[in-house]
Amino acid sequence: MPPTVLIVDDDADVLHAAQLALAGASIKALTARSPAAVGDLLASHRIDALLFDLNYQRGATRGDEGLRWLEEVKRRDPELAIIVITAHSDINIAVDAMKRGATDFIAKPWDNARMLTTVQNAIALCNTRRTAAALQQTAQELAREPANEVIMMGESAAMQHVRSLIARAAPTDANVLVLGENGTGKELVARALHRASARAAAPLVSVDLGAIAPTLFESELFGHKKGAFTDAHTDRLGRFQAANGGTLFLDELGNLPLALQPKLLSVLEQRSVRAVGSDTEAAIDVRLISATNLSRDALADDRQFRPDLLFRLNTVEIHLPPLRQRRDDIPLLAAHFLQQYAKKYAKPKRTISNDAMAALARYDWPGNVRALRHAIERAVILGANDTLETNDFALPESAPQATASNAVNEDLNLDRLERETIDRALKRNNYNISLAAKDLGLTRASLYRRMERHDL
Repeated sequence: MPPTVLIVDDDADVLHAAQLALAGASIKALTARSPAAVGDLLASHRIDALLFDLNYQRGATRGDEGLRWLEEVKRRDPELAIIVITAHSDINIAVDAMKRGATDFIAKPWDNARMLTTVQNAIALCNTRRTAAALQQTAQELAREPANEVIMMGESAAMQHVRSLIARAAPTDANVLVLGENGTGKELVARALHRASARAAAPLVSVDLGAIAPTLFESELFGHKKGAFTDAHTDRLGRFQAANGGTLFLDELGNLPLALQPKLLSVLEQRSVRAVGSDTEAAIDVRLISATNLSRDALADDRQFRPDLLFRLNTVEIHLPPLRQRRDDIPLLAAHFLQQYAKKYAKPKRTISNDAMAALARYDWPGNVRALRHAIERAVILGANDTLETNDFALPESAPQATASNAVNEDLNLDRLERETIDRALKRNNYNISLAAKDLGLTRASLYRRMERHDL
């Protein structure tokens, strides 16, 4: 698309002359004879530069009206480059305009070649400003912390060991591999490592490798340049550059296809990335933390994971125990979630009966801390009494085996059947969301939505 320049002047001859000059350089020109029209034109068009006269009333020479509109335009579009149009005798006014945000000025009558150069420089400056603003916004979005983060709690020997490893590894720049089942809190470990590191003031950027399509892997992690592919309408900062100086957390590492693993390995070895569509390398300085629910044996299978990449990623290895292996922590976690959700939903203070707490502690929690949190949240919302009992937590029981006598009474409720099917798929795949979604013929996002609906 050709760049677009908006020319605002109350003199029709000036507008026509400017249009002709810009047309010869393949620059589209929009015109307006009053600054009052600028707001609508900025809202309906992508304007790359603005040529702006300062005087609109007969006999006016001080530029007061134009200067007021200049400040309004800068408020609406801070990145827009503005060139003021003035007479030779009004140089002081032009200087005042530049102090208020104008990029440059041209004096009437102008030399077409100089005017054209001034406009082209303004267009380039505007594009640079917009690219920088877009990249900054992308970096902020990528580094944004989750709104409902859960603190890492537990006084069991297993959790004390995890905290000891975090305390020793955090001050270093060593890459860390966090192993553990879904719902054990692997991202919480990553955040604890980052906050206790020398990089704490820099971004922590998280990326779910299981949610990235293979075709978008390089674009997401390394970035892309405008025009690199069909939908690349602007430059995009990759996750590595967004985390520069800080920490990059690669979640669901086990879902990284074998064919893409050499690309990640190359970046780790060279400490630089090349955006899609770029011919230059950009140096990076990141600390890498990775997490997966795959077992150590599965990672050691070179048909699934490259040994040289694994060597780069697990300088320090932290294994998070499942909740069933630290049952002593369940009362502490339950009390924390009980208080958290009572406050969130403006519910009265609740307690958990001894029998209910014993049942919570006996249950194996296939979904680990995440599943316990959901169970507490549901009980807080639906519980009718101040003391929550075992039935308030809807802990699943073993399903009875079908027999010839009860086969005719088989449950045909679609909602319950869907819940049971999803539950079986999750258990069959050891709560690996990607594998369960594949078995069910769903996307990961669709499975997560159904799990949320069914409190799974």
